[in-house]
Amino acid sequence: MLLDDLKSNLSTPISSKIESDRKYCLASVLVVVYGKEPIVVMTEKPKHMKFHAGEISFPGGKLDADDSDLLETALRETSEEIGLTISKEQVIGQLEPVVTLNSGFLILPFVSVVDQIPALSANAEVEKIFHIPLEPFLKTQAKDPDPSHNLIQEMYTFEYQNHIVWGASARILKQIRDCVKS
Repeated sequence: MLLDDLKSNLSTPISSKIESDRKYCLASVLVVVYGKEPIVVMTEKPKHMKFHAGEISFPGGKLDADDSDLLETALRETSEEIGLTISKEQVIGQLEPVVTLNSGFLILPFVSVVDQIPALSANAEVEKIFHIPLEPFLKTQAKDPDPSHNLIQEMYTFEYQNHIVWGASARILKQIRDCVKS
């Protein structure tokens, strides 16, 4: 898998606003892929967090009243959480929105594919930053064995160094895997 191929497969028009009934709280994440042998950046949430404690996820968060749109949310949250500044011009596309099972978020994932990134530093919302080789990671896809997770849509898991990625983050990874396979 080459970075240029990934860029062409994941490039889509960007529409940074989505409609949601009041049932869901709007949020967004930024999928950052970098390097010659593509690496994806993910984070582990601290165990004391109100939502998604201990989960592996992409940098991102809830739409703030000061954010002009969900793309701005993803860029702001990525900068705050891991100290990575990505410009709007470096965002090449977006994926289909995903919902969370328990916390009531509708998440719009944006994608940035860049040649390299600087050293990252986690804030208090991040326990650990992962730099995961994308191709072998995508090959770990499995069906989520917990039937209670399949209430809203089909669920998957991915694994990295004995960490299980599931839920909305896994559904985002599944979309990436589907784009890469086609």
